[in-house]
Amino acid sequence: MNQSLNRLNGNLLLMTLFMKKEVISGEGVPQSTLPFSPALKVNNLVFVSGQASVDESGKIVDDNFEGEVRRSFENARKILAAAGLDFSHVVQVRNYVARQEDLVEFNQIYEEYFQPPYPARTTLIGCLGTLLKFEVDLIAYAE
Repeated sequence: MNQSLNRLNGNLLLMTLFMKKEVISGEGVPQSTLPFSPALKVNNLVFVSGQASVDESGKIVDDNFEGEVRRSFENARKILAAAGLDFSHVVQVRNYVARQEDLVEFNQIYEEYFQPPYPARTTLIGCLGTLLKFEVDLIAYAE
């Protein structure tokens, strides 16, 4: 047990020593007054924080479901572009959909942004508050 724990601690130490972490920002990247970065690049992975229907200042833009999905994905596109990437680099997507009845429309819009082979994906339903109809976060691989 102690050897395994020591090995794990050693591996974590090595990862920390060689981990390069950088905040992704740039023109058009939505800002927020909340305590999070729009995205972080850690080594070859870019972790994009939850993107919603907000303007560049981070103010929520109330819209119909389609409008909120498209604005959220366009915000994610701006962040990926600031990292020198696009949707083809995305390896995992988590989607948050307020209403079950919006899933068919969501999947149609999703296919406009992602092509086969599709990223790994999780879709959570009914977990948003009353301010949003949709949110997305993702992980991309930077070669």
